[in-house]
Amino acid sequence: MDSYQMKKITNSKTQRKLLNHYAGWKYVVLICTILIMLLSAIPTLYGEDSALQISHKQTPAPMIYTLKQQLEKNHIEVVRIDQSTDQTTIVLAESTAQTRAKAVLEKILPESNNTTLALVSAAPSWLQQMGLQPIKLGLDLRGGVQFLLDVDMEPVFNIRAQQLQDNLRADFREKGIRGVGLSIERSNALAIKFPSDEAKVTLLKLIQKNYPQWKVTETSGLFARVNIPLSEKTEIINLTVQQNLQTMRSRITELGITEAMVQRQGEHRIRIELPGVQDPATAKNVIGATASLAFHELKTVSSGSMLVDSDNGAPIRIARDAILGGEHIIDARASVGEMGAAQVNITLDNAGGKKMSNFTKHNIGNPMATLYSEYSRNLDGTTKKTNKVISVATIQAQLGSQFRITGAGSMGDAQELALLLRAGSLTAPVTIVEERTIGPSLGAENIQNGFSALALGLGLTLIFMALWYRRLGWIANVALLANIIMLFGLLALIPGAVLTLPGIAGLVLTVGMAVDTNVLVFERIRDKLREGRSFAQAINSGFDSAFSTIVDANITTLIIAIVLYSIGQGPVQGFALTLGLGILTSMFTGIFVSRALINKLWGRDTRHDLKV
Repeated sequence: MDSYQMKKITNSKTQRKLLNHYAGWKYVVLICTILIMLLSAIPTLYGEDSALQISHKQTPAPMIYTLKQQLEKNHIEVVRIDQSTDQTTIVLAESTAQTRAKAVLEKILPESNNTTLALVSAAPSWLQQMGLQPIKLGLDLRGGVQFLLDVDMEPVFNIRAQQLQDNLRADFREKGIRGVGLSIERSNALAIKFPSDEAKVTLLKLIQKNYPQWKVTETSGLFARVNIPLSEKTEIINLTVQQNLQTMRSRITELGITEAMVQRQGEHRIRIELPGVQDPATAKNVIGATASLAFHELKTVSSGSMLVDSDNGAPIRIARDAILGGEHIIDARASVGEMGAAQVNITLDNAGGKKMSNFTKHNIGNPMATLYSEYSRNLDGTTKKTNKVISVATIQAQLGSQFRITGAGSMGDAQELALLLRAGSLTAPVTIVEERTIGPSLGAENIQNGFSALALGLGLTLIFMALWYRRLGWIANVALLANIIMLFGLLALIPGAVLTLPGIAGLVLTVGMAVDTNVLVFERIRDKLREGRSFAQAINSGFDSAFSTIVDANITTLIIAIVLYSIGQGPVQGFALTLGLGILTSMFTGIFVSRALINKLWGRDTRHDLKV
């Protein structure tokens, strides 16, 4: 026997020896992966408890005994109180008592303490110390309130038209051109009447040069109409809605709701979900409010000014352009002044502080008005802006980044105004067009029904696979259970992942799709056994031949899940998330976990009479 034949025999033995073989490190990786996912999934079994979190970074920690005594005095049951250096967490027995407990604590705690509504894991402390948290539940499972807001763009376009009108009047005066008529039409277009053809040519060139975002849409004789083009309007809408989204997130943070979801819906609508909130009155008042504050110079001439009513009803003439707007306010707190009247202490950012300092430096002894603006919508759907001067104060000295205003009304009014100022003023007014409240009992019922359907589907699938594929069916069942564990573990680990009722439907669908991988493999194994191959050869060929089919079928479904998650919102995203993750976990368990188990148990079996 020559060396070539010896080498061929050796290679043949090596191939037969390595058939259906996994290296030891692969088993270690599989076991570690499943154990990590199992640990991540366990906290979900314990659920969450309703709690309040008190932040006291700059103040002494409140006494635990005092907090518990005050809450129990108001018939609020406390499970436990955990306290760290800068935070105290109070776990409550009932979720419906959260809002009431927050109101009780805010009366006895210093104003600098921030009390927020929260949900804390009910899992053992050793799991929490590992950073493992339960799956976050959506509004339909946890209960709460949902708002759909409509952003009104008409005031925004109207303000742009007014700014153009004021700027053009200033430009015309500089050019020495008089007799130009400027009027804003209902469509927020600017109608211009020129005194002469020469003035028309000059001024149209000026508009095209200095105001390129405006377009001359009509010219006839000594008349022209200037409007915002559609592309510019689309850009303004996008920027305005994005700014309002940021403002809404800030307002919700000020309300002390930590797990809210704020998303854009359509062209100019905003959807807000507040899980766990059962009393939407306060949230509705703050979210729907469109109050803003600005500081204006008083005027004596009509040019560049406007008349605004004061608290006593007397009209006051102020400059149209503000010295400073609410966007520069970074902190605002209500307090009691020297005379016992409510006041709001304001802190500005660097840019706002410089503006206020520069203006007051050159206007000591002159009055400055504080303008309070609020939008409201009439029954016919039109938006109305109400302006009111809440205070006129004489500038006594150069102001900086910190000062106070008076005239805000009662202490409650001052606190509400301070909250709105901290959260920022809206770029455009909003209207709540839909409000939906889901009680905690209905959320619990949704969870029970959803997981009952999941358990029923899982049970029937396990029975079918065990009966139809016999001992290979038991391998598929183990892989299916591993798939469920990994799916729950991933949902708990991924930041921002939320389980919704349609998401549970995705879980049920995943149970059915997860066994498809094993069905394809097992049918291929049956085919190879009919061809007369040994069980070991059939296993090897069955997995190899089914691999490309499994990948193709699952990748197409995964693409659909990604598209649904990208363009969908709310419940659609919840369904797409569990569907997409379920596809990934089912491929992993169906291909690798099942193969590892089969290799370990029957991978070397060469008999032909095994029943599959």
